[in-house]
Amino acid sequence: MNRSSNEPDAMQPGRHGAGAHTSTEDQADHGHRHEHAHDHVHEQSRTGIGTAGPVKDPVCGMTVSADSRFHAEHAGAHYYFCSASCQQKFKADPGRYTIPSKSASAEPPSEGTIYTCPMHPEIRQDHPGNCPKCGMTLEPLLPQLEQDENPELVDFRHRFWWTLPLTGGVFMLAMVGHRFGWMPVPMQSWVELALATPVVLWAGWPFFVRCFQSIINRSPNMWTLIGIGTGAAYVYSVIATVTPRAFPPAFVAHGRIGVYFEAAAVIISLTLLGQLLELKARSQTSAAIQSLLGLAPKTARRIGPDNVEEDVPLTHVHVGDLLRVRPGEKVPVDGVVTEGTSAVDESMITGEPIPTTKRIGDRVIGATMNTSGSLVIRSEKVGSQTVLAQIVQMVAQAQRSKAPMQRMADKVAGVFVVGVIGIAVLTLVAWGLFGPEPSWVFGLINAVAVLIIACPCALGLATPMSIMVASGKGASNGILFRDAAAIENLRKVDTLIVDKTGTLTEGRPVFERTIGTNGYAEEDVLRLAASLDQGSEHPLAAAIVAAARERGLRLEKPESFESSSGIGIRGKLGGKTIAIGNTSLMEAERVAIDPLVAQADELRAQGASVMYLAVEGKLAGLLAVSDPVKATTPEALTHLREEGIRVVMATGDGIATAKAVAGKLGVDEFYGEVKPADKLELVSSLQRAGAVVAMAGDGINDAPALAKADVGIAMGTGTDVAMNSAQVTLVKGDLRGIARARQLSRATIRNMKQNLGFAFVYNALGVPLAAGVLYPITGLLLSPMIAALAMSLSSASVITNALRLRKAAA
Repeated sequence: MNRSSNEPDAMQPGRHGAGAHTSTEDQADHGHRHEHAHDHVHEQSRTGIGTAGPVKDPVCGMTVSADSRFHAEHAGAHYYFCSASCQQKFKADPGRYTIPSKSASAEPPSEGTIYTCPMHPEIRQDHPGNCPKCGMTLEPLLPQLEQDENPELVDFRHRFWWTLPLTGGVFMLAMVGHRFGWMPVPMQSWVELALATPVVLWAGWPFFVRCFQSIINRSPNMWTLIGIGTGAAYVYSVIATVTPRAFPPAFVAHGRIGVYFEAAAVIISLTLLGQLLELKARSQTSAAIQSLLGLAPKTARRIGPDNVEEDVPLTHVHVGDLLRVRPGEKVPVDGVVTEGTSAVDESMITGEPIPTTKRIGDRVIGATMNTSGSLVIRSEKVGSQTVLAQIVQMVAQAQRSKAPMQRMADKVAGVFVVGVIGIAVLTLVAWGLFGPEPSWVFGLINAVAVLIIACPCALGLATPMSIMVASGKGASNGILFRDAAAIENLRKVDTLIVDKTGTLTEGRPVFERTIGTNGYAEEDVLRLAASLDQGSEHPLAAAIVAAARERGLRLEKPESFESSSGIGIRGKLGGKTIAIGNTSLMEAERVAIDPLVAQADELRAQGASVMYLAVEGKLAGLLAVSDPVKATTPEALTHLREEGIRVVMATGDGIATAKAVAGKLGVDEFYGEVKPADKLELVSSLQRAGAVVAMAGDGINDAPALAKADVGIAMGTGTDVAMNSAQVTLVKGDLRGIARARQLSRATIRNMKQNLGFAFVYNALGVPLAAGVLYPITGLLLSPMIAALAMSLSSASVITNALRLRKAAA
């Protein structure tokens, strides 16, 4: 069923509320600037004379052969093109396609994948590795549609599972081995050495590499302490095992010098487990872009000069090609309709659930769905220039521009690490020079105790444990947090931008009401319309048919059915000619609609789509279909406003529809006719004004704004792209979950501060004790064994405190 969703007067561009409407020219300029921002990519197409194999067309980005007959030379380099059109564009302005933008100056000139650090986006290189600043694994700047599992995740998984039994063995042996007398006491240390060595030297090798890198790069971080702490514990234990007589008798326990192989092994295994969880979570950050990349069709049906049609790979489509788009197929590239009419579902861009009618001269967008008629389009934008490609770039850019989570432990990591190392060295020297004999052995033992007790287990667990418990608590309440940054930032949000379709509303057309005239009752109008609509698969038709069946109306079988694309349908029922459609169809049928014009205008003002029904050339009534507001939406918005949240509605729908929905919900600030770039700019402008912005949406068109917002909130009833772009997902699509999530956010941050506070206090007290500052007064030293026990107890206390979050309200 092809019909307009609203009358032309209801679809005029404009918006109401703060800010000015982004005009078509502004949007075009935005896209133009965006293309220039990525022109540096075309630099990769530069190739020397005689180069074999595939290269990139610098104009459209298509892969072409180096022996293409379309080529040109500029600044001593050869460039190859897919068509004469691209060749001419290049010759007209070669600088546009060969001069990198300023934004590309930090990128290395590489034809391969660029890798960057998620915590430090300024770090970029052309090969995998670790960030020199924080040690985090670098990841591709722009994920590919199909990519293998993260090799580091695979490597760490092997290291963890292969050495976990060894860690368990050395731990059990150290804890209870001396009680059961499983083996001679001196031999136990050697067995622990044999078990712990593969764990520390093989499984923990990547951590020691990161520790070394942090030192040579002068960027101390948690890897510095983990490497030094576990390394010190292991080296000390090896010395105690190999040369036990070098230690004073006071340090003999259970018949041997105390060793700490179990501490080193357990720390390595726990750190590996944490890295596995982190890498697994980080692999999901590229899911949004991969979902977007998967939207585009793989092939297009090209019409040749001799009108012969053939299916070709999408990469072979050039600007100016004629393409046929059949019913049920996706539009392959951006273009203009040259033949045919059809209803195209553009909800991925506009958010509008009702397909838009396309006629000759109208523009279509790649990856949108052609629902009914057949179209012939002329391609205008291909490759990286399409709207979908620009959305992919916007999502990637928004994700990279997002500030990393400000973990309190990391804020002081550099000072903390340097301080601990300094104290350990000072302890060694002070005891060696001024301590009792054997002074340097005492110094070594106390220095190791400092490093062990300061090893950041409690500090490292403080944030992750709170996040882990809070995430589980949220999941049990239908709130899914993607990362810790969302939990940290949600409590700070003061502005909420909400999409309309699928977020405030149900996101699907629902029959609203009928009005009869000229002797026709409302049920008669609905029955006749539903009977004829049985032959259509249009969403509006489906809503009308469903409403008639719910009311138990008996539907007739149409004797004939004819679809008039864009204006409605015609047919026969019981020998009578029936027509259903908009004003244009009524004018074509010469049906007077004056008796119901006022009611129709009133329904449109309320956001409904209106269709007229004519029988035998006379008006019988009208039908209204709308996208109803969710039952929980008013309560949710009321609660948010009571918390002082500024609510802004941004929708791709027409101004009339936006105004109607905003009026129903009491939303004073709303924007209509909003495209993905407009939503992204709205988020950015509010952030520049100092607002902490959350964006709630459910569609592909919301993805860039969801990624750019301080907190992106997706409806679980929406698209996968939206959920992958957002940091928070409301499983049931209920906006009331935002208030619950904010409450959980506040409780979690409070818990994290408690954990971090305890960890720092513990270190502030434990480090001086381990250094032996009380020895002149008490004559007691904190041996490394007691230090390891204290370290374990501090970690247990942090975990226990984090588990209290399970009782937090959400």
